[in-house]
Amino acid sequence: MNKNVIEFFNSSELVDYKKSIELMEKRVEGINEDKASELLWFLEHPSIYTAGTSSNDKDLLNENLFPVFRTNRGGQFTYHGPGQRVAYVMLNVRDRDYNVKSFIRLLEQWIMNSLMDIGIKSFLIKGKVGIWVNNEEKIASLGLRIRKGISFHGISLNINPNLEHFSGIIPCGNENSGVTSIEKIGLNIKKKEIDKILISNFKKTFEVKIIPTQTLS
Repeated sequence: MNKNVIEFFNSSELVDYKKSIELMEKRVEGINEDKASELLWFLEHPSIYTAGTSSNDKDLLNENLFPVFRTNRGGQFTYHGPGQRVAYVMLNVRDRDYNVKSFIRLLEQWIMNSLMDIGIKSFLIKGKVGIWVNNEEKIASLGLRIRKGISFHGISLNINPNLEHFSGIIPCGNENSGVTSIEKIGLNIKKKEIDKILISNFKKTFEVKIIPTQTLS
């Protein structure tokens, strides 16, 4: 496969979280066997709490608010739901000579550049995962897994989710930090416009060409 060309798929309907993992794992195997192209997948999930491999049960404050899924990505507890742009990134980091740290830095830069394009200045905080704005409010999260040199899972960016839904967890273990969204900051930008900016910056950051695809298989 041409490593400078990756496929892009945008799911128009909410995608069940467990189903998304099954599809990603299948794709990762295909990429590893050189039978499938690398993929950037945009989607949204029904409201759910997911617990990464470093999660601590004390950070689940209300286990009855939404379903809880123990996932195989890195990181701790987070919330996914409507109004949040989830982007799953399935790249052959092995062939691209990325190590985990450099790959994470590229993902962070991708999101920060995209936010800057809509007038939001964001930053990183040493010792904390994610992208931050204002007075240590998280606007985007990262959670990854790499299998056989192929990445999956990815990032979530808060466009206009119900931020009260984060109240059932301590997001990513950051007890004294808040969460925010593009809408809460005061910007009313349509999801399609955000997606265009994300795609444009992904091309620049990872130096790839993106080809839309009609299927995830």
